[in-house]
Amino acid sequence: MATKIIISYDGTNNEDDAIALGRVLAQAGGEPVLAYVRHSQEPELDREKLVQAQAEALLEKGAELYGGGNIGREVVESRSTPEGLSALAERIGADVVVFCSDSHTAAGKVSIGNSARRLLEGGPVAVAIAPSGFASSQHHIGEVAYVGDGAAAQTAQALAGATGASVVQGRSSDVDVLVVGSRPEARQGTVALTAASENLIQEARTPVLVVPHGVTVAFGGGVAVGV
Repeated sequence: MATKIIISYDGTNNEDDAIALGRVLAQAGGEPVLAYVRHSQEPELDREKLVQAQAEALLEKGAELYGGGNIGREVVESRSTPEGLSALAERIGADVVVFCSDSHTAAGKVSIGNSARRLLEGGPVAVAIAPSGFASSQHHIGEVAYVGDGAAAQTAQALAGATGASVVQGRSSDVDVLVVGSRPEARQGTVALTAASENLIQEARTPVLVVPHGVTVAFGGGVAVGV
C-alpha cells in the first residue's frame, strides 16, 4: 500500500504551495488526495447541490494545478477544517496532511496556520507544511534532515531512500526537507511539539514534516508503522 497523503486545498493563492509539496511527497511513493472542507450544509436542496458542485469544481482546479493524473478528490463537511481533515484521514487511512504556510508569510519561510496548528496539538496524523512560494521553486530532494525520536529518523531514512537523498541528523539550512519528531511524552500515535521544535519550524526555509510520536511514515510504497 502506498503512503496516503491528504493535500488541504481551499483555492486561495498560497494553496498551490501545498499542492507542490504534496506532489513532491507523492513522487516519493505516496498516494495523493485533494481535500476541501465545507463548513455547513445548505438547508435548501437546490442550494446544497450548487454549493457541492462549486466545491467539486474547486477541487478540479486543484487537480489541474497538481498536473492532472490519478489524484483523489474529497469534499468533507465539518464545522472545523482540522476536525474534518482528521476524520478524513481516519476514514481513508491517510498518513500525512499537507498544508501551505499562512497567507501572510514572507517568501521562502514557513509558518503554521490555524488548521495546521490544531493538528500539531494532539492530531493523529503527520503534518507537512510548505514554505511560502514553494510552488515557484525547484523541487529536488537531495538531503533530508531530522530532529527528534526514532520515528523522525526512520521517516527521514524512508523519504531519503525513496528519493535517492542522503540523511543528516540535526538542523541544517542546506537540506531539502526537515523531519521533526513529536515530544517523547506525547501519546503514542499523536503529534505534539516541544517549544524548541516549534522554533525550528518557524525558522525553517524548507518543507517541514512533523511525525506523530512513535509512528514512522514509510515512503517508497510502504505504510505508516509504529516504532
